[in-house]
Amino acid sequence: MSGDTVFDLFVIGGGINGCGIARDAAGRGYSVALAEMNDFASGTSSGATKLIHGGLRYLEHYEFRLVREALMEREVLWAMAPHVIWPLRFVLPYQKGGVRPAWLIRLGLFLYDNLGGRKLLPATKTLDLRTDPAGEPLKPVFGKAFEYSDGWVDDARMVVLNARDAAAKGATILNRARVVSARRENGLWQIEVRNEVSGVTTGYRARMVVNAGGPWVDHVLSGAIGRNNVHNVRLVQGSHIIVRKKFEDKRAYFFQNPDNRIFFAIPYETDFTLIGTTDRDFPGDPKDVKISPEEIEYLCNAASEYFAEPVTGDDIVWTYSAVRPLYDDGASKAQEATRDYVLKVDEADGAPLLNVFGGKLTTYRRLSEHALEKIGEAIGAKGGPWTGKSHLPGGDFPVTGAREQERRLILAYPFLTERQASRLIKCYGTDAKAILGDATALEELGRHFGGTLYEAEVRWLIEREWAQTAEDVLWRRTKQGLFLTAEEAAGLEEYMAGARRAA
Repeated sequence: MSGDTVFDLFVIGGGINGCGIARDAAGRGYSVALAEMNDFASGTSSGATKLIHGGLRYLEHYEFRLVREALMEREVLWAMAPHVIWPLRFVLPYQKGGVRPAWLIRLGLFLYDNLGGRKLLPATKTLDLRTDPAGEPLKPVFGKAFEYSDGWVDDARMVVLNARDAAAKGATILNRARVVSARRENGLWQIEVRNEVSGVTTGYRARMVVNAGGPWVDHVLSGAIGRNNVHNVRLVQGSHIIVRKKFEDKRAYFFQNPDNRIFFAIPYETDFTLIGTTDRDFPGDPKDVKISPEEIEYLCNAASEYFAEPVTGDDIVWTYSAVRPLYDDGASKAQEATRDYVLKVDEADGAPLLNVFGGKLTTYRRLSEHALEKIGEAIGAKGGPWTGKSHLPGGDFPVTGAREQERRLILAYPFLTERQASRLIKCYGTDAKAILGDATALEELGRHFGGTLYEAEVRWLIEREWAQTAEDVLWRRTKQGLFLTAEEAAGLEEYMAGARRAA
């Protein structure tokens, strides 16, 4: 057992919702523990299209509350984490006789501009693609476009920054820790947690459990908690392809497919273009999700309808897939299922359980605040909402100040290239200096693993951000996996294994 400690909250799940709730609760003075069975953001929260957006297409399904909340959150989150979130302009090409008439698009964008308290993000405008650079990579049939604002986020970093801040505020954060059982006893939760690396099982006690298992939320209920016949979420697979850069413009594209779906083409990690997402029901275990040949063909064909230079399978350098746990509202099509979140409290036997269904990156902070309202009702309120004016670790600089941070970093460490400085600021913000320390040359950062990844950064990720494997570092804490050879990645894995043995 973990001693005589009784936590106020025990959170199951280390995705964006679990880490967001743990951070908010710890900041209000609750005692909090969180257990994630794999690595933080290893499921849905690192498999998104990586947008902080209102959800323009959700207006078609009349989800005005969700869209308004998401639109209002864009600038709140940007100010909270200006290193891992930044504004992005989207170009929506229009073709006469296309999927949606121009008046409907204009109406949607008018609502988009005016529903959500936009202050810093620029408004919608119309483009002539015959003269605007955005038209250069597109087929000449597209002569007109609408340009609007949303935001980009490094999703996995957003999650781990929430976990770090929760820990800084006193939360007990357990990575690779599977909850094997959770049962009510004498008005408390008795929770058994197995360390997936060591195999050691430890007991914890808590007044309340938060089930933020994402795609596994029903698994937690039917497994660890012991419920039967549980079906609350609809699992919908979304897959993305990363291809060699298809255009030089810094803007992203919003494309409409004849089947009424939409997809994006987004500048990605300087040298690439991200294309996605798909939407299809997923019947299997979320841990087994991977892109299918049909999805690859669908995304390549859909993008090739817009780009003058076709997108083929040979262009693909990486793919990723995830399962979105949408609240099952009985919608007939996967793309029509609600993206809104639902919070349900079960107070049987005096030990409350909060189940979190659905949700999206953009609204995680508001979801967390709503969860804390229900937690306060169940076990007593502590503190009030505080995250709206807060900063995540490394984000304590002005909302439009990322380039200035890069400039200052190069002044302090003149051996860095602009590319290196830019990546370090976009990953770590003001923490970049703590990683670089007193170094006066690249050689002083230790072993070079490939790309712009050096030992000093890897050590930081091991010591401060719970990284244990090369995959943690290359594909979640950073995206340097795109730039390392297989041999270099193997060298990093060997180094990480040595670090685990020494720990």
